[in-house]
Parts: sequence; structure tokens; C-alpha cells
Amino acid sequence: MTPRDASEAGGGGRWSDLDRPPLNGAALRRALVREGGLWSGVDVVQRTGSTNSDLVTAASEGRAHEGAILVAEEQTSGRGRLDRRWTAPPRSGLFFSVLLTPSEVPVARWGWLPLLTGVAVATGLTRAAGVDTALKWPNDLLVTVDGEERKAGGILAERAGTDAVVVGVGLNVTLRAEELPVPQAGSLALAGAVSTDRDPLLRAVLRSLEDWYGRWRAAGGDPAASGLQETYAAGCATLGRAVRAELPGDRSLVGEAVAVDGDGRLVIATEEGVQEPVGAGDIVHLRPA
Repeated sequence: MTPRDASEAGGGGRWSDLDRPPLNGAALRRALVREGGLWSGVDVVQRTGSTNSDLVTAASEGRAHEGAILVAEEQTSGRGRLDRRWTAPPRSGLFFSVLLTPSEVPVARWGWLPLLTGVAVATGLTRAAGVDTALKWPNDLLVTVDGEERKAGGILAERAGTDAVVVGVGLNVTLRAEELPVPQAGSLALAGAVSTDRDPLLRAVLRSLEDWYGRWRAAGGDPAASGLQETYAAGCATLGRAVRAELPGDRSLVGEAVAVDGDGRLVIATEEGVQEPVGAGDIVHLRPA
């Protein structure tokens, strides 16, 4: 991944914003990497295009193995679903990717990994930041700012060869109102977080991810037996809402989101009385009439 840890390297501008101190890679490694644990290594880089792309490449070249964590202080080509760009000022958020090889889990159940990550991030943030983080199916992280639902983060899962998945998380932590890329965006700070110290936030999220991944893997990826399906549904802001699903092939579907099924698909009940599962698409929360 990188032979040099950004937190240990010199360079001007590291402390140009005193409200946004750099992460310490060595401290994170001491806290997270342990015998018998999931996390095998932590690298912090100052700047990169995309942590997901870097980790996929490292895995394909045999330079990264399960439990590798790559964190960037700034991403210049961060990506979300549908190739959307993700941009934020340096050190204003958590931008990281992890490499997972769930060999005990049938590939058909790997689609639960972004939903599992959403549950883990929301759980970790509730504990460490004191912020109620809701999940928008399939991979958005929502917070409430001034009584309004805002997107504060997103999750992107990508295959790395035949036996691995790289899961990336982008989360706005200290983004200020004047720095928002769009009015609908938010951050933990704007949502009134009790802490915006990225070090304990990252530790809490990764420990939560290790816990949920372990439960899911031990259950052979069964979302019901692991408790994942129930927990995701409980924290999903999409369920019970009127939604519009923008589907492949320029098709759209309007109805009420009523469930997340065993395959992680969103089930939408239409006015015609049909319940249709959606496995891929862009979901828009509609305002009540």
C-alpha cells in the first residue's frame, strides 16, 4: 500500500487547521491490530485518489491481506455508488477502506457486506460520537441537522479478485456549513456530535465492524441468524417511507418501502398491491403528500 505513514512523515500544512489534527497511524495500529483479531494492519496516507482503488490493487498484487485497513487524510477521486464523486477538505472526515475475505460465506450472501458495514458504522458512531445515525438503503449514512435529514457518509463495496471484497467508507466529521458540497449534505459536527476527534471515532467504527463481521461470518452469512437483518431494519430510515426507486434501464418504481429481504434487497409495495424486491438502484425518499 504505502511504505511511508503520513502521520509519521513531515511536510508543510499538516497542522494548517488546528481543529483537524492528523491521524496517528502507529497509535491506530497499536490499538487495533492484535493476535487473533480481524485487523492485520493499518496504513494512513496523506493523500490518494481512492482508498478503495488502492486496496483493490494491493490485494491483486498480493501486498494486502484480510484485515488490511487503508486510511487517507484526503481523497482526490473518492467514489460513491453510480460513480458519484466524493470530495471533502483534508482531515475533515474519515475516508478508509478495509479488505475482507469471507471464505466461510457463500458468495450469494456477500451483498450484505455494505449493509453490515452501515450497521457497524452507525453502532460505532452512536457510542463514540453520541449521534443517532440512520441508514438509507443500501449504503448511505444519515444524520439530522436542524431537524432535517442529511447525508453524512456513504459506503462502497467492490470485489477484489475472486475471494475478497474491499469495503470503503466516507464520513463527514468536521465539515462546516460553508464547506458542504451540496445543501443536502451533513456532518457529525453539524449534527451536534459530542466528539469529533477522528481517532476514537475510527477505532469505535472499526471495532464495531470487526464485531458484526465476526457474527455474520460465524453464521455462514445468514443475515437472520447473525441478527444483522433485524438490526439493519431497525436502523433503516428508508423502511416505512414512500420512495421512488430509479432502476436500471430507465425504469422507476414508486411505492412504500416495507422490508429488507433475506438477500438484502429493498421490498417496495406499489399502489397496485405488488411487492417488488429491488436489488440495485437509486432510492429517493419522497416527502409526505
